[in-house]
Amino acid sequence: MLAVADTGPLHYLILIDHADLFGQLLERVLIPDAVRDELCNPGAPASVRSWIASPPHWLSADPVPSAALDDVDSSLDDGERAAIALAVRVRPDLVLMDDRAGVAVARTKGFVVTGTLGLLVRGAQRGLLDLPAALDGLGQTNFHWTAALRHRILAEHGRSTA
Repeated sequence: MLAVADTGPLHYLILIDHADLFGQLLERVLIPDAVRDELCNPGAPASVRSWIASPPHWLSADPVPSAALDDVDSSLDDGERAAIALAVRVRPDLVLMDDRAGVAVARTKGFVVTGTLGLLVRGAQRGLLDLPAALDGLGQTNFHWTAALRHRILAEHGRSTA
């Protein structure tokens, strides 16, 4: 399965030590150069910068011509715009993105989209991780979500463990 990723899912799964999920759930993940640049940014956590400095075999960065960005909503951030533009070009099976506005734009272009939480649920369903522990780890980051959403995920997906 081929996926195109925005920064968020990579960033957060690296922070909670579950970046291996990408390789376990997907064959290839493409990121636009803009996403790679966000992950390398000096303001990114050291663990994120270290991870992207030696990316795994399943991840590759791809330039997106600036003209391709003209067809993507300019209110989105650079990474989201570039990820959607790359997705338009390569037609992946899945787009990985957390930002609600970006997700809405990607879906209007016909893409199946999931984010950090969706990846964690998929990983738990396959027995690759302990979902409550992963959600606890995510709760220690600056990931934006509500207690009600966490409760709903656990109620719907039980206590799947690795």
